[in-house]
Amino acid sequence: MPADQTIIIKRVKKGGHGGGHGGAWKIAYADFVTAMMAFFLLLWLLSSASQEQLEGIADYFTPTVATLSQSGSGKILGGTTVATEGSKEDTLGRPTVVMDLPPPSAGKGGDSMKDAPAEGEGEDSSSDEPSETDAEAEAAREKAEDEQFQKAADELQEAMETLPEFQQLAESLIIDNTPEGLRIQIADQDGLAMFPSGSAIMYEHTERVLGLVSKVISVMPQEISITGHTDSVPFTSRGQEYTNWELSADRANSARRLLLSTGIPEPRLSHVVGKAATDPLLVDDPTHSRNRRLSIIMLRGTGVQVDANTPPPENPPGLAPGTQTPPSVIQ
Repeated sequence: MPADQTIIIKRVKKGGHGGGHGGAWKIAYADFVTAMMAFFLLLWLLSSASQEQLEGIADYFTPTVATLSQSGSGKILGGTTVATEGSKEDTLGRPTVVMDLPPPSAGKGGDSMKDAPAEGEGEDSSSDEPSETDAEAEAAREKAEDEQFQKAADELQEAMETLPEFQQLAESLIIDNTPEGLRIQIADQDGLAMFPSGSAIMYEHTERVLGLVSKVISVMPQEISITGHTDSVPFTSRGQEYTNWELSADRANSARRLLLSTGIPEPRLSHVVGKAATDPLLVDDPTHSRNRRLSIIMLRGTGVQVDANTPPPENPPGLAPGTQTPPSVIQ
């Protein structure tokens, strides 16, 4: 080799970017990033969708089974679309599987399609509101009770006006039909009191009037309320411990004892109250003698009503055994 000859050495690097460090990894990485972006986008859409929208998405991807409808119109039974005859796609454009199902039949082992109630069927027809039948029965009961109250009032009024022993006391009896029930009041008249002043012992004529009232109400089923009233004149003859409150309560209890003695059953007595002068009959004149009275109320809606066509028992409620009650108190 000549001494002046130049030697050139060329070194070639193996592998380089054409091998394991080429550009193929960039494609895989790009696919991965795209997939992750799509995944997070899906998560965002699901988190922002409403429950109704989510159910719609789930229904879209749910296989749909269709059956032939005899009426030719599509229905939804048990959550499954029932397509019309000849239809091959549902309303969302998805293909459906057409099946000819047998008619529903009773028995065990039926599937959800067979046991599903038809539209409008299987719902509970009962509600919190009273039915028409109940309303009619209640109206009939109220009408019968009002007629019963009117009959009792007429009998009492006729007896007070026609029987000699009661004619003097006719103005003492006050009868009216109130929302609470039939109210029968026995009030003092000028010069004719029901009780001696400051006493709870009845006069004889007061006992006769209460006996007449007892005969009329003994055959009625309602519970009874008794209330005693006084005027507003302070009662001081027995000291401060005995007032119009005690006096009105004692007079109501006297009426209770008399009704019990005439055969009224004790369970029919709902309450016995003394109201003193808090509920005057004559509001503009609280000291008037008419404010001193007994109030007997047949409480509306209580007791068991008896059919008017049913013959009365031999011993009606409220009468002692063996007591005979005439058809009317007027004799």
